[in-house]
Amino acid sequence: MNKSRYICAMIHLVECPRDAMQGLKEFIPTADKVRYINQLLKVGFDTLDFGSFVSEKAIPQMRDTKEVLSQLDLSATKTKLLAIVANTRGAEVASEYEEISYLGFPFSISETFQQRNTNSSIEEALTRVAEIQDICVRSNKKLVVYISMGFGNPYGDLYSPEIAIHWSNRLHSELGIDILALSDTIGIAQPALITELFTALIPALPNVTFGAHLHTTPDTWYEKVDAAYKAGCRRFDGALKGLGGCPMAKDDLTGNMPMENMVGYFSEKQLIPHIHEGALMDSLRLATQVFPEH
Repeated sequence: MNKSRYICAMIHLVECPRDAMQGLKEFIPTADKVRYINQLLKVGFDTLDFGSFVSEKAIPQMRDTKEVLSQLDLSATKTKLLAIVANTRGAEVASEYEEISYLGFPFSISETFQQRNTNSSIEEALTRVAEIQDICVRSNKKLVVYISMGFGNPYGDLYSPEIAIHWSNRLHSELGIDILALSDTIGIAQPALITELFTALIPALPNVTFGAHLHTTPDTWYEKVDAAYKAGCRRFDGALKGLGGCPMAKDDLTGNMPMENMVGYFSEKQLIPHIHEGALMDSLRLATQVFPEH
């Protein structure tokens, strides 16, 4: 194995305004979403997880994703767009938009959460992934599969690192998925487990890009990012100010990985050359207006 691949590869940062917004009960006006996401497009992130094509009843906050997309200024950015889908119907709709580069699907390795999140069993979700992958291939998109509850679950469903490894292997070997994001859905991952999973998976599946979608409390972000990076992960999801996260997390302080903290961490290592600091600061200021309770 050529370890220099892990040392030299640049970091891909995925900013997730969709994840920051989707759990809020008060609807964010479409104009505010557009203004915020257009500002984020100026920063230089690799990808923006900007919206979702899912049931309006399930995620009412995202019911205006099509309207938001139609008003985004993509003329002067290299940032790619990612949209979350939960079934083939959503994937078919999302695939019609040339502006979208990635579709994301939450594949839970907790049976209970898979039922709650996408109204399907894990095996049924595997079939959905296959169908969505076919849609992506036909429409020249890439599918990102999130290994949801990848570090444990709150339901008492059976979990072990071997289970996460098993499903990662199946998704790649059987369905050809080559972007997998290990997701700490409720913010319980410890550095040792993060290290164990990435060091087991990355060498074993060299053709897969592994990402980290980690949730965290304000005082534990560094140890999680540091563990994932040192284990070879080079794709990281986050949200400015740590906004959003899973409402099932037991600690109210648990939210998305603060993107500005990761920018600082990786900037010191000179691994993210395209971040525009002024645009990042403007985005942080705008976030206080779009998310006034924060």
